[in-house]
Amino acid sequence: MKELQHLNKYFLKYKSHLLIGVVITIVARIFLLFTPRYIRGIIEIIENKAGLDEQSMRTELLEAILYIIGAAILAGIFTFLMRQTIINVSRYIEFDLKNEIYAQYQKLSLNFYKKNRTGDLMNRISEDVGRVRMYAGPAIMYSINTVTLFVIVLFYMFKQAPTLTLYTVVPLPILSVIIYKLSKEIHKRSTVVQEYLSKLSTFTQESFSGISVIKAYGIEPKTSLDFDALSTTSKEKQLHLVKVQALFFPMMILLIGTSNLFVIYIGGMQYINGEIESLGTIAEFLIYVNMLTWPVATVGWVTSIVQQAEASQKRINEFLKIEPEIKNEVETHTEVTGDIVFDKVSFTYDDTNIQALKDVSFEIKAGETLAILGKTGSGKSTILDLIGRLYDIDNGKILLNDIAINKHNLSDLRENIGYVPQDAFLFSDSIKNNIKFGKEDATDDDVITAAKNAQVHKNIVKFNKGYDTVLGERGITLSGGQKQRVSIARAIIKSPQILLFDDCLSAVDTETEEKILKNLFKISRGKTTIIVSHRVSSAKNADKIIVLDGGKIVQTGTHSNLIETEGYYKDLYLKQLSENNENQLLS
Repeated sequence: MKELQHLNKYFLKYKSHLLIGVVITIVARIFLLFTPRYIRGIIEIIENKAGLDEQSMRTELLEAILYIIGAAILAGIFTFLMRQTIINVSRYIEFDLKNEIYAQYQKLSLNFYKKNRTGDLMNRISEDVGRVRMYAGPAIMYSINTVTLFVIVLFYMFKQAPTLTLYTVVPLPILSVIIYKLSKEIHKRSTVVQEYLSKLSTFTQESFSGISVIKAYGIEPKTSLDFDALSTTSKEKQLHLVKVQALFFPMMILLIGTSNLFVIYIGGMQYINGEIESLGTIAEFLIYVNMLTWPVATVGWVTSIVQQAEASQKRINEFLKIEPEIKNEVETHTEVTGDIVFDKVSFTYDDTNIQALKDVSFEIKAGETLAILGKTGSGKSTILDLIGRLYDIDNGKILLNDIAINKHNLSDLRENIGYVPQDAFLFSDSIKNNIKFGKEDATDDDVITAAKNAQVHKNIVKFNKGYDTVLGERGITLSGGQKQRVSIARAIIKSPQILLFDDCLSAVDTETEEKILKNLFKISRGKTTIIVSHRVSSAKNADKIIVLDGGKIVQTGTHSNLIETEGYYKDLYLKQLSENNENQLLS
């Protein structure tokens, strides 16, 4: 139960609802217990009919039946209220716990997402939380119900016939030992089941996301076989768990049946010997024992729920206990104007141990444009990630407005950055909402202006629903170039102080690129802009250009002096100039 202690704060939050639920449960059980007492009375009336006339007997029988019906109705009403109160609390806790997990996911760094699969993350916030909810609702409700019923029933039974009560409850200690033994095994097997559910979720999520690749390579049969093997193993683990759980109910029925036999035999002998005055007492005891059948049976079910919930909460706690690598060290508001300084910055990725940057130093004044060029893997994108504080540096300093980047309020920093990643990601929402993602209070005119500046407006209006067109997963409805341009519109609609473009024009033709760049240079006046690219054309109007190779700056300058200097930039310029001339001849 140690892992489930995490939920105590939620139980305290909703303690008033739970207390009301407990009171309602006790009242419901009390009304339910009127039935066996009145049935005993009915049997005693019939048993002693010689002392009553027919009319009196009918009257007493009718009164007893009406009392039974009234008690049953009241017990039903309070049972309904009990479920509404306690089960609702479990839904509140489920809601709060999902929000807590999601908030934690938002805080965790990119390293966390590189080490953990999406399917597993989804399974913990859905399947695992669902099992925990069963503990916070049904398990607690039935536990309160069982304890209340046991206390009241045993009190009445002991009051009526102490010796018979002791014989009746003999099977219960045996039941406790069996539950203890089976619970340990259920806990172990539940953990394995949850792990395989995560693997299954991960496999299906990756298959659906990469369905175009699977179809392109014609590996649908192999994928189906892999899924079948994984689901079969998951099914076997589920069956292993169910086989243990299946032992509970037959065991409960056997033990309750044994208690009934004790009541009939021992009670019958006591009645014959005159130790029990009425047959009604035996009937009352039989009803009590059978009333305990469901609560005793639920002990096994509740135990199973608790064990599964503990296994699930343990998996949830593993992520909740992770300390975010990127922490907001400043709570007060900080201003970001766009002056950026890299001073001997070095950075190594934890997951691969690759050193992406080595003693990188450069400076950009607010309002300037910097272009970064270099071969694949030279560290270009890493610089942008460090400016957005998606990672923290190993050595050196990054200054914004002459203040260390980690001394800026993280929310203020990212609010003032417009970032277009290399792999443009769009949400399964309308094009309009994807663009407005950068500025929630943007008007329709703002959206259209941003789309025009990103040279994607003409493409959007050709769709049947225009800006209201809903995109498929990851923007699959659009072409690569269209996705990149919508991402650019999303970044520039914010009108941030710093604009970061990570090779975001690679999927557009040179003519469209030229138009977008003209618009960007117009929009970015007074804003610090960094453009990462493989094309010289993207860098020619930049105030400064740096060339990276192997994580180091190997060239720096402007377009005019770098094409005069031997090195990567000049070679790339001549190569692309030649390709452009060749393309013009072909066209």
